[in-house]
Amino acid sequence: MSHALTATVRRVSAPPPALAVVAVVALLALPPGGSGAGGPGPADVASGLLVLYCALRLVRDRRRPLSRTAVIVLGLPVVALAVSAVGASTPEAGLTGLVRYLQVFVLVPAAVLLLVRDRGDFRLPAWSLVGLALWQGAIGVHQYATRTGASYQGEDIRAVGTFGPQDVMGMATVVAIGLVSAVGLALGSARHRAVAVGCALALLVPLTLSFSRGAWIATALTCVVQLALAGLRRALKVAAAAVAAAIVLVGGLGVGTAVLQERLESITRVTVAPDQSVVDRYTMWTAAASMWREHPLTGVGLKGFPEHRDGHATPALSSGSDVAGAGTPYRRQPLLSPHNMYLLVLSEQGLLGLVAFAASWLGLLVLALRRLWRTRRSPVRDLDCALVACGLLVWQLTEFLYGDIGGPSTVLTAVCLGLAAWWALAPADDATTAPAPARRQAEGAVAR
Repeated sequence: MSHALTATVRRVSAPPPALAVVAVVALLALPPGGSGAGGPGPADVASGLLVLYCALRLVRDRRRPLSRTAVIVLGLPVVALAVSAVGASTPEAGLTGLVRYLQVFVLVPAAVLLLVRDRGDFRLPAWSLVGLALWQGAIGVHQYATRTGASYQGEDIRAVGTFGPQDVMGMATVVAIGLVSAVGLALGSARHRAVAVGCALALLVPLTLSFSRGAWIATALTCVVQLALAGLRRALKVAAAAVAAAIVLVGGLGVGTAVLQERLESITRVTVAPDQSVVDRYTMWTAAASMWREHPLTGVGLKGFPEHRDGHATPALSSGSDVAGAGTPYRRQPLLSPHNMYLLVLSEQGLLGLVAFAASWLGLLVLALRRLWRTRRSPVRDLDCALVACGLLVWQLTEFLYGDIGGPSTVLTAVCLGLAAWWALAPADDATTAPAPARRQAEGAVAR
């Protein structure tokens, strides 16, 4: 008995290991290092230390690392990655590509899964995602207001946060993930609902000023899914509040009215009258599909898309995208990826890689939704962790339709997959993971 009591006291007094995940997220508040978007940043280095810290804890505690299901779901892409690394054009490209993919899709998610012990631990990185989004969003709004952001249609008004124009999607990704987390926290629990709702409404402004059509679509779709999972009555209330906030934001305050209207209308013209950025994206998608047709099973090898791009792209592809503003002189940034994760995997890893990754992500989604359903039917119905995890996973899988890995913000993909993996794969006993009063109530109901 005394040994159990000592262990309990030690667990309560020791800082939660999930704070290591929070540290990785917090480092994304810093400007990227000298390597810019082309090399590892502070958060990438911290994510490597996170994996090492998790491994040392496993050795010290002599714990079984992962369940069989977790090993299968998270480990599915490993074989395909190894095959594609061998087929890379150079050993260096194969090794760097293998390390990057393992970091984002296997090692860091597994570390997050193992370091998050319970719902309380889960909420720490979830709230840190909201805090990071508020920080980056505040910088982005200041950039728009003072015209010190990235160049957009000849004006330095695009909100990019600390990521700069070389990672123009960085701030949009951070803010969207923070907004999705805030919505999940607000819908799933009444304890911090007012704060979470306020954060979500505040994040609408920088998300709008990012002028990222893909982030708008992915966030809107994810929030609709979260509302549907939370229940019809609550969904109607939140939808009404969101409409009212949008009217005040755009109509009343006039936030980016003219430019925003043009950007919104461009979404409906992507197939009729696409702009050059959309033409480039379509061209790179076609090039990726052409690479796959030449190497259907294993693709052209990791890091092979840039090398094979010109041999498969049509003349419609421009030489690169314009990068300027936010303290960066004008330059042309080459287009080195198809900006679609599914097509990037298909072109570089072939059908073997796409099936492996799709099976892993689909497995996570099915298991996460199954646990959410079980939680709704249990005596303890605190759904905030479920809605955050499922929301992050849905957002990420939607975002993969218009983006891929690259840049400092990529480490957030690994954290999101790790949080989703904890909800989907950790032992699910909602009565024992609930707060003590609710747990006693559930046990009393079982006894009766």
